[in-house]
Amino acid sequence: MTGDALPEDAAIRPLIEAFYARVRADPELGPVFAAAVTDWDDHHGRLADFWSSVMLTSGRYKGNPLALHMRHAAAMTPARFERWLALWAEVTAERMPAPVAAAMQERAARIAASLQAGIGRLRPGPPVFRYSAPAPEAGSAA
Repeated sequence: MTGDALPEDAAIRPLIEAFYARVRADPELGPVFAAAVTDWDDHHGRLADFWSSVMLTSGRYKGNPLALHMRHAAAMTPARFERWLALWAEVTAERMPAPVAAAMQERAARIAASLQAGIGRLRPGPPVFRYSAPAPEAGSAA
């Protein structure tokens, strides 16, 4: 990842707030998050710390994402992961420079795959989600 593909730290919290506003309004994801999140300000803060740590290696996030998501494993279907990633792609594309949006989308897809793999260890059957790298844009070097 190049330096120009990093978000400004100050832009992360507003991105998270805009994204979760869209999630909360979504007919598929809204009810799932309404049942799971009781303090949205705290959620936004934790997720801003998480993305700061993921993208900027700030070290601000101190939690365990897999343990937190395991509490809601039954609601975390492949279709819901796909919908979450689609909304993330929309919001990051709207609010971040293209290289930053692409980097954040790729990282989110990898995180989603990792979470699904962790959750899948407790579910019988084949894996339910796999990371696939986005196709290179036309005219870009592969």
